[in-house]
Amino acid sequence: MGQKINPLGFRLGTTQNHDSLWFAQPINYSENLQEDKKIRDCIRNYIEKSIRISSGIEIIGRIKIKKRIDLIQVIIYMGFPKLLIEGNTRKIEELQINVQKKLNCVNRKLNIAIIKIANAYRHPNILAEFIAGQLKNRVSVRKAMKKAIELTEQAGTKGVQVQIAGRIDGKEIARVEWIREGRVPLQTIRAKIDYCSYTVPTLYGVLGIKVWIFLNKE
Repeated sequence: MGQKINPLGFRLGTTQNHDSLWFAQPINYSENLQEDKKIRDCIRNYIEKSIRISSGIEIIGRIKIKKRIDLIQVIIYMGFPKLLIEGNTRKIEELQINVQKKLNCVNRKLNIAIIKIANAYRHPNILAEFIAGQLKNRVSVRKAMKKAIELTEQAGTKGVQVQIAGRIDGKEIARVEWIREGRVPLQTIRAKIDYCSYTVPTLYGVLGIKVWIFLNKE
């Protein structure tokens, strides 16, 4: 049987880095891990509530967390950050206060920074959000996948693979649809491949989206 492995974990230490950078004793490890999840969930929930985008795309690509004894540094990589920063930095300050309340961190300072992703559709999370938005608007699955592949090709990638599974088009029997353009060498560790899995609720049930993007070979 085929042994499936997460492409990001498979490449840790070669082309892929950790999204969370901190050191903890074994006793405190689970607490730190839960803290990371709280930070990420709080940021995503805040952005979902405060920003309504007509196309239905959530704009977060990746959230990186760096921890020191007295500081928690959070870097949010976004495809379209103008929507959050437009006008002033009041929303970022509000977001910081929300996260601090959630964490109850008295002795540590929280610092949130936003970095724009140059080519947004080179990032699988943003592409998966785009496909999810299309499926919620009742666009056919093949059409949504082809449009997503067009966008990644325009962003200058070497290859892309998109897979959608579930009750596609409301059919009673679940099936898997996939499409690939260019090269996606999953077995080559030196190949820089970005990956994400995403679930989208529809009228007929939950659909699962997986996106692999081949960026370059190091």
